Amino acid sequence: MSETLPVPSRPAAPPAVPPLERRARVDLGAVRHNVRALRARLTRADGTAPRLMAVVKADAYGHGAVPVARAVLEAGADRLGVAHVAEALELRAAGIAAPVLAWLHTRDTPFAAALEADVALGVSSAAELEAVAAAARAVGRRAVVHVKTDTGLGRNGCLPEALPALAARAAALQAEGLVDVEGVFSHLAVADEPERAQETDAQAGAFAAAAGVLAAAGVPARVRHLANTPAALTRPDLHHDMVRVGLGLYGLSPFAGRSPEEFGLRPAMSLQTTLAQVKRVGPGQGVSYGFRFRTTGDTVLGLVPLGYADGVPRVAEHAPVAVGGRHVRAVGRIAMDQFLVDLGPDAREEVGDPVELFGPDSGIPADAWAEAAGTINYELVTRISPRVPRVHVDAAAPGDTGEGRA
Repeated sequence: MSETLPVPSRPAAPPAVPPLERRARVDLGAVRHNVRALRARLTRADGTAPRLMAVVKADAYGHGAVPVARAVLEAGADRLGVAHVAEALELRAAGIAAPVLAWLHTRDTPFAAALEADVALGVSSAAELEAVAAAARAVGRRAVVHVKTDTGLGRNGCLPEALPALAARAAALQAEGLVDVEGVFSHLAVADEPERAQETDAQAGAFAAAAGVLAAAGVPARVRHLANTPAALTRPDLHHDMVRVGLGLYGLSPFAGRSPEEFGLRPAMSLQTTLAQVKRVGPGQGVSYGFRFRTTGDTVLGLVPLGYADGVPRVAEHAPVAVGGRHVRAVGRIAMDQFLVDLGPDAREEVGDPVELFGPDSGIPADAWAEAAGTINYELVTRISPRVPRVHVDAAAPGDTGEGRA
């Protein structure tokens, strides 16, 4: 007698995920590629390579801090950098254990929580050093600190005249076991303008002097870091023990008139949606608030459902847009939720056709929108609002060495 075996039930298919109405697509494969491209450029005078700190502040420049942090570490970044302790704690909550430095504080910064989470802290003043030391006493953990010096930028950082006292106090607290002065760092003001090399050289000299002050006080910094993305790309003399790379991770160039491709970088973000409406209009049609644009003849207007609430700059009139693979121009004021493009009198585009404001698919660089808005590519990508979902993909370009995964 044959036995009838039960037929296993087929698992129910997962519910279909509806397409997103708008998205900022972030290619983590491009981020990995950029880390490798940047590392290949790093060298010190003795021929050794400095460490690379990947700066993932401001939600990784709008690209998504946690997935980007994982990608850069997998690609060989040594450390992570953020502005705020809250950003560092977000990484720790996601299970990221790599070294992290946070450097911009207020009186309400949770230093104790930072120390308990093994977050290194930038210190820019005697008051900050004392607050960090107090937190170290309270939690019973030595604080790893990097002294930030003001070498001319004028933002946070210890001025040269105040540094000897800060260094002496740091030495005393280190002897007490409350702090470990691991690093010294500063930030460059005009490294993205290579023609102003003398000013960058002056900052480099001030930085060397600051490191000397710490050493003379008995707290020689083991990790010196001054170079940002532009200096990482063009000033190997400033690479020191570590470089801090932000913009370059995301495949953007810090130099006016020089593309990321010149440096072997791949833009990671694409801002995409679809046409929400198409309408044929006659001459004299007003377009958006203030009627700053009126049609001069018969044409077709396409409605793009992204606006300044999504981070699209309100003033970016006439910026390029790819619709169905064809490049057209924004017309009229960008509104809160939408703007219009002029598709021309012979347009054949339809509702639902793909739209890309900038990104590799269209070949429109973020710089083009930044130029239309009178700003820089840094601001353009970081201002994309949380209302726009981030969709992380992981693709390798031809010639990549296995880091990307589709």
